[in-house]
Amino acid sequence: MRLNNTKNIVLIGFAVWCAGSLASCKKEVETVPDNQAPYYDGVPTVVVRNYVNRLFIDLIGREPLDAEMDAAVADLEANGLSRSAREVLVDRLMTSTDFVAGDSSYKHAYYQRQYDLYKARCLEGVSDDVIDQFIGIAEQNALADSLAGNTAGSQQASSEADQLRDLKAARIEYREGLIGINEVFARVVYNNVYDEINMGSFNFVNATFDNLLFRFPTTAEFDAGYEMVEFSQAAILFGQSGQSKSDYTDIVVSSAEFHEGMVRWCYVTFLGRQPSTFEVYTLLSPFINDKDLQRVQRTILTSDEYANFQ
Repeated sequence: MRLNNTKNIVLIGFAVWCAGSLASCKKEVETVPDNQAPYYDGVPTVVVRNYVNRLFIDLIGREPLDAEMDAAVADLEANGLSRSAREVLVDRLMTSTDFVAGDSSYKHAYYQRQYDLYKARCLEGVSDDVIDQFIGIAEQNALADSLAGNTAGSQQASSEADQLRDLKAARIEYREGLIGINEVFARVVYNNVYDEINMGSFNFVNATFDNLLFRFPTTAEFDAGYEMVEFSQAAILFGQSGQSKSDYTDIVVSSAEFHEGMVRWCYVTFLGRQPSTFEVYTLLSPFINDKDLQRVQRTILTSDEYANFQ
């Protein structure tokens, strides 16, 4: 009997040891802090309507019609106000070519709005009618110089008229994917209207840095830019060589700082604040590679901060 009792005690101890070993082998559940899925059920419809209204104004320059508002709000709420549902709405306003009375299409209205914003940023919001007047003056000067035998003057005036025509054409060519955002801004700052606003090479260099990079140049940067613009002398800026006003403009709009300036401009335009260092870092590298300004805008316009879904 004593032997059997001892055997039972051993068996019971072995069973307890196995149970403890199995328990210790169980996979622990890892908890990631601040990783809760967004909960939008409590967002009032009036907030959703405000978001839709804001999107229409920022993207196509007008408030939605009642039917547009009702349809957009219904789609968003049916999809739980998800980020993907917001992206669908933003993409529609940017890219839809379906006919819309008064706008031709959302895509047409979006690129018209972008063109107007770019002119407001750099050209004091000058109208195309005023640009046409500048073209007319340049054409008259070209004709007068030609009749006077001033070939160089005639060619210069003709070139000025062409630059202004290119500026007006930028809206459509950008919309159709024929040019990118870098070329658009090159045309915005390289024309007689911009020169009239920022007279002289000194002001031109400072203005392009301020308008496009959101800062003024360092002494070395200014000197290099001024040499190119004023004297057509070779200089190095942002690691690139140039020796003309056209070269200078191309260097500025192709720089990494131009792309950072565009990211900052989008935040200021849509959120009324400067982006954080992390926000710039997140968007800048992809933007430098793909030049997709619409992706940058979409990221901001679908955020909870912009939508006020917080």
